[in-house]
Amino acid sequence: MLTVTCDMPRRLSLEERPLPERRDGEVLLRVRRVGVCGTDLHIYTGDQPYLQYPRVMGHELSGVVAEADRGSKLAAGDAVLVMPYLSCGHCVACRQGKTNCCVNIQVLGVHCDGAFTEYLSVPEAFVHKVDVSLDEAAMVEFLAIGAHAVRRGTVRAGERVLVVGTGPIGMAVLVFARLRGAAVTALDTRPDRVAFCLDHLGAHAGVTLGADDEAQLARLTDGEFFDIVFDATGNARAMERGFRFVAHGGRYVFVSIVRDNITFSDPEFHKRETTLIASRNATLEDFETVLAAMRAGHVPTAALNTHRLPLARVPAEFERLLDPAQHVVKAIVEC
Repeated sequence: MLTVTCDMPRRLSLEERPLPERRDGEVLLRVRRVGVCGTDLHIYTGDQPYLQYPRVMGHELSGVVAEADRGSKLAAGDAVLVMPYLSCGHCVACRQGKTNCCVNIQVLGVHCDGAFTEYLSVPEAFVHKVDVSLDEAAMVEFLAIGAHAVRRGTVRAGERVLVVGTGPIGMAVLVFARLRGAAVTALDTRPDRVAFCLDHLGAHAGVTLGADDEAQLARLTDGEFFDIVFDATGNARAMERGFRFVAHGGRYVFVSIVRDNITFSDPEFHKRETTLIASRNATLEDFETVLAAMRAGHVPTAALNTHRLPLARVPAEFERLLDPAQHVVKAIVEC
């Protein structure tokens, strides 16, 4: 089977590997679509904190069942998606239903080899039949991260929400905050990303990072700033600056992760009685939220999927996905 491996930062190789051996309790999948995630880009550039090289990237995947156990709920030919967070089921987090932050978590494409390949064998518990297209199924995971963050932030109708960093994850946050009835403002360094949020995702306002961005955000909220701020930048300085945009009594949700320590002004933090929240990965509940929104036509998947490339062309074409001039939102690899 054809497989793409990230051997070290900025070096991808294409090779033929034998098909994986399916063990009892696993499902052998014919991978069909893989979404390229910010995590994959960070692996490629050497900025992912939880990774050892070499690694087969890819965790946003859909495919078709090739083989399953006798008596399985799945059968050959079923269209499926994969929950890529392989949780242990018995640690302190799993016992609370928080499988997204399992103590022993193995994330496909990060802690273990992922889906930039033609076949993958995965424990059946993490494989789910779908009734949406394979393209849409491959986009569920990144959208679920946004849905999870919105649920963690307990977004309510009428609240003022700021999404800082409007890559795919930030866009996912924006979509699901808006679906809860919030008035959402997008803030990003790239005017094209802000425009996309306004034109395709229903953002109420958009601001481009610059000398007067804080003044613009103040004007949009009558000087009160935002009930909830979501950071999806992956930038420590931006994460620290975002505390300034949280209204008194507000919440601040870190969706992105960085290697650095994050600091903030304790007097300001206490004065505003800010609630600081971490949001990691997603749960099956969030996947179901996304699928329901897709079925209802509430997620503009066609607009989000801006680029496609075949698996064999990934080593040659992956670098261009980092180029802002390409206006990439979500690229999908076809296997």
